[in-house]
Amino acid sequence: MSAGTFTPRPGAAPVSRMILAQTALETRMLLRNGEQLLLTVIIPALLLVLFSAVDIIDVGTGKSVDFLAPGILALAVLSTAFTGQAIATGFDRRYGVLKRLGASPLPRWALMAAKTLSVLVTEVLQIALLTVIAFALGWSPHGNPLSVAVLILLGTATFSGLGLLMAGTLRAEATLAAANLVFLLLLVGGGVIVPLDKFPGAVQSVLGLLPISALSDGLREVLQHGAALPWGDAAILAVWAVLGLGAAARWFRWE
Repeated sequence: MSAGTFTPRPGAAPVSRMILAQTALETRMLLRNGEQLLLTVIIPALLLVLFSAVDIIDVGTGKSVDFLAPGILALAVLSTAFTGQAIATGFDRRYGVLKRLGASPLPRWALMAAKTLSVLVTEVLQIALLTVIAFALGWSPHGNPLSVAVLILLGTATFSGLGLLMAGTLRAEATLAAANLVFLLLLVGGGVIVPLDKFPGAVQSVLGLLPISALSDGLREVLQHGAALPWGDAAILAVWAVLGLGAAARWFRWE
């Protein structure tokens, strides 16, 4: 045995390793949270099954599930990247978790990267589960998977930025209430379940600019109609992503 076998090597781990470790921790905490699982997994799955099996809303020609599945996938991104992340980060901030992590060797940008990666991991699990359910209901998707991935990444960046902005500027209790309220409003008015053409013309124009509308309509264009990447919807998401992430970086308060 050499003299240096048990020699201590003080110092921080590589940033990449710290990000992966924090990502794993954030993901485990999210998956252990029953309330967040209800929001991110159970509610979208129940809505998909209910509105596909029961003819409640007129979605035009074709099977209901072909219209609903893309919107429910968009809802899953909203629930995880925006609502779930806003609430979790808001209470982390309230209890001083962010302040303590900010004093650790983990850079603040790396902490936000870990939270974003955790969101992506959760979304992969969500989308896999919802896809299985949709196939069981008779879903027949079309289009290029790469276009779907681009839209989901843009949607994730958008809602992640808006969620962090809310969590970093409001009190935790206000974030909890506001995030759930926004979730419900966008569920009803974002083209997720109710087609936008059911709304008055002037309202349609405004609702069409919302990020959830762009994401759900974009996914529907690809998966239901087999279109290429819908550049208009992608552009709306990109603008929201820049605005949301930029505002979060500017006004996020760690304490």
